[in-house]
Amino acid sequence: METLPLTRDLVLVGGGHAHALVLRRWGMDPLPGGRLTLIDPGATTAYTGMLPGLVAGHYRRPETEIDLVRLARFAGARLIRARAAGIDRQARRIAVEGRPPVAYDVASFDVGLTGAMPDLPGFADHGHPAKPLGPFADAWARFLPGGGPAAVLGGGVGGVELALAMRHALLARHGRAEVAVIDAGRALSGISPKAAAALRERLARAGIALHEGAAAIRVGPGAVTLAGGREVPSAFTAGAAGGRPWPLLGGLGLALEDGWLAVDDRLRTSDPRVFAAGDCAFLAYAPRPKAGVYAVRAAPVLAANLRDALRGREPRRRFRPQRSYLKLITLGAREAVADRGGRAVTAAPGALWRWKDRIDRQFMARLSDLAPMPRPRAPRVAAAGLAEALAGAPPCGACGAKVGGATLAAALAALPGTRREDVETPPGDDAAVLRVGGARQVLTTDHLRAFTLDPWLMARIAALHALGDVRAMGAAPQAALAQITLPRLAPRLEAETLREVMAGAASALVPAGCAIAGGHTTQGPEMQIGFTLAGLADRPVTLAGARPGDALVLTRPIGSGTILAGEMALAATGPEVAACLDLLSADQAAEAEALRDARAMTDVTGFGLLGHAAAMAAASGVTLRIDLEAVPLMDGALRLAEGGTRSSLFAANAEGMAGRVLRPEGARSDLLLDPQTAGGLLAAVDPAAVPALRAAIPHLAQIGGATAPDGFDVRVR
Repeated sequence: METLPLTRDLVLVGGGHAHALVLRRWGMDPLPGGRLTLIDPGATTAYTGMLPGLVAGHYRRPETEIDLVRLARFAGARLIRARAAGIDRQARRIAVEGRPPVAYDVASFDVGLTGAMPDLPGFADHGHPAKPLGPFADAWARFLPGGGPAAVLGGGVGGVELALAMRHALLARHGRAEVAVIDAGRALSGISPKAAAALRERLARAGIALHEGAAAIRVGPGAVTLAGGREVPSAFTAGAAGGRPWPLLGGLGLALEDGWLAVDDRLRTSDPRVFAAGDCAFLAYAPRPKAGVYAVRAAPVLAANLRDALRGREPRRRFRPQRSYLKLITLGAREAVADRGGRAVTAAPGALWRWKDRIDRQFMARLSDLAPMPRPRAPRVAAAGLAEALAGAPPCGACGAKVGGATLAAALAALPGTRREDVETPPGDDAAVLRVGGARQVLTTDHLRAFTLDPWLMARIAALHALGDVRAMGAAPQAALAQITLPRLAPRLEAETLREVMAGAASALVPAGCAIAGGHTTQGPEMQIGFTLAGLADRPVTLAGARPGDALVLTRPIGSGTILAGEMALAATGPEVAACLDLLSADQAAEAEALRDARAMTDVTGFGLLGHAAAMAAASGVTLRIDLEAVPLMDGALRLAEGGTRSSLFAANAEGMAGRVLRPEGARSDLLLDPQTAGGLLAAVDPAAVPALRAAIPHLAQIGGATAPDGFDVRVR
């Protein structure tokens, strides 16, 4: 079946509320030919409306976070977890920290604001801006267990709401609370007198000191100094005195208003290819205060106009922001007051809190209740076996897409024998060992089906994955040939994607001293990236060589196959996926160097820890014993496995180990069969070398040892 080519790039910079809703809309109705990219440094973004409830202790952190990884998967978008650093509008590229720029045809900014106070001495070292919310929540979680006096800089609605929440949490945890609100002018001047009076009364009843007309001139580790010299005790000083634009905006070369991106009623900036929404945008035609409600209301307009721009049409939708909106202001406990357009809304405080809680939870549900794409169904008339084949797990990417070990072994066994004296190893080791003159060269190839739509990251992980085979043989990387399959793309997108792929490969291969000597490219239904690598070894380390009494060590946690399968099914959380990808994209050169004297070694990849351990045991003529509890797991892997998530290669891996491995039942044990991508090095070493190895590799895990053969390749206890 012919696939539609991708022809235009839409890049969203920042995971703000408007962009989150654009992602959801795109997932429900993608634009054919459009490629969607989100650039944001985080796996999640906090929902501002629930911050006071989080600080007060009414919500758990995950309840207040929008999961950008899940949203991106739902939308079919590539997520680039990095910080945007600028824009080249002539070349139409977004600069990104730590990696090559990302091309766009249409771009949009929704990066929020910062509550940093660079002009206030001491705040950078001892203060905590309330925005962005993620770092603030982290700082509050560290402070709360020990407690102490706290202060909020800024006496607006947000500052007072935050102070009441902090007081509630401190009182619940420690039985006492000392909180102050500091404002250089008059507090609560932006709401109705009745609502302001209710809040002032609540501050007084809570014992929260309100310092008005008192400018802070310094923030120290234990106090805020006010003009005139008075000190307000504070071991935790929150900044809630409005916000300022990120420095990024000032370097974009776009029209600004007080540092914010000025937009028209179509949400376009001064460059018609670049849009903006949320707190970073200034509605030049209808100025409004910074409030999340405007970002939420702007999202449908932004989504429609971005689609028009991608289609080469003039954006048609106008954003008409309301003049006033309902403010539901929490009071620390599960109570709230309300204000709309300078008029107080009368209702019971408990009922108002429940109203706000329902609104917030409904909004979060829109962005979290996401269903994975339905599997294709077999036609009514189809070849026998098709329905059964489609009923299995969807095919995974990375090493989860490998052919099962038993099938591979049968194919290799049928090969005609070709014996060469200069080929020292039979099929089955991590790499072939060739004698070339007086040198020994190792040769390997690895090819991965894409599991992320980020070409740079996919290429980096694929290159590191291939390097694992060379390093597991104790060899130094020498040269690489790339094999790259790209989906159908318009010429510009194809060139930009290939540029990102090669940059990602180079980021892994060049520091390893491995020359990229050439390769091959082709078009196909999806992205696939592979490398053929050569390396040089004075003394190759093979699977054979483990001895009874050796210690068995592992350099990296397992679970990537389960987490990547969970990500496809929208079952893994953003932080779990992000931690997994960070691990897979980390180089293991130092670990390989420390293990260069191992007696036997392999890298744990597609056949899982048990499959590769069994291969080592069989080649060495030993039984390997593994302590199940000693095997490190990636965050989220056990949770997903206990919930039934398995890689599509799991069943074949389990079948291949039948009769060779003795192991207990259960999810933790099943993870030993989980296919790994860019997995850790598994080595049999002299037990006396373990202390030195732990010093060189702090995260090294000793997971078992080797014994005399007893009829099983591996025993798990």
